[in-house]
Amino acid sequence: MLRNCWPTGSGGADVADNRPAAYLFDLDGTLVDTAPDIHVALNHALSGAGIAPVSEALTRHWVGHGVRAMLTAAFEHHDLPAQDSRFEESVAALSAHYEAHVADRSRPYPKVVSTLEKLAERAPLAVVTNKLSRFTLPLLEALDLRRHFAAVISHDNSPKPKPAPEPAFLACERLECTPSEALFVGDSATDVACARAAGCPVVVYRHGYNHGIDPESLGADAVFDSFDELLAA
Repeated sequence: MLRNCWPTGSGGADVADNRPAAYLFDLDGTLVDTAPDIHVALNHALSGAGIAPVSEALTRHWVGHGVRAMLTAAFEHHDLPAQDSRFEESVAALSAHYEAHVADRSRPYPKVVSTLEKLAERAPLAVVTNKLSRFTLPLLEALDLRRHFAAVISHDNSPKPKPAPEPAFLACERLECTPSEALFVGDSATDVACARAAGCPVVVYRHGYNHGIDPESLGADAVFDSFDELLAA
């Protein structure tokens, strides 16, 4: 059970229930399955540049590191360098298309909404994502998730992105807790590295975007299969 992942005697945990004082959530692949909309935007950009489309399975492996990293991976998949003259126009095309269709197909994972509602009654919540705020905030609003979060930390309002600890530090500052008091909930090595560097306990969602890596090998305190398991953490 996830209850066992929370260090006994954590300074900010509820003494009676030994619970975190705050929860920090990754977005893509943790709270929301965003890959379908990102995939359509990526192939829209590739098509506009005269480049063959890629599979959604590949897109899922590339999600989580930003638009430029995703396009670099797509170009490399087609043996094209990022210095290709079509790269910058593809960045703009992908970004514009995704911004206009950020929540057409994206949906929260099962039991996310009900779990957030219950956790928000217990402690403050934050989103900690490498997504730009121009995508993050409209997505959260469109899916009616924004209301659950006391803070939203995106790529462009943190000094450094994950896996650096700064996004977690900033979230904890906004939530008025120390990192050791906050449980970080993610899905990837990037999230685990950020949490570890910041000093947060961290759990990983098994069914997110793990980039082909076994979630059990990511070094998290626990791996969970269903969001309602967080209610025991």
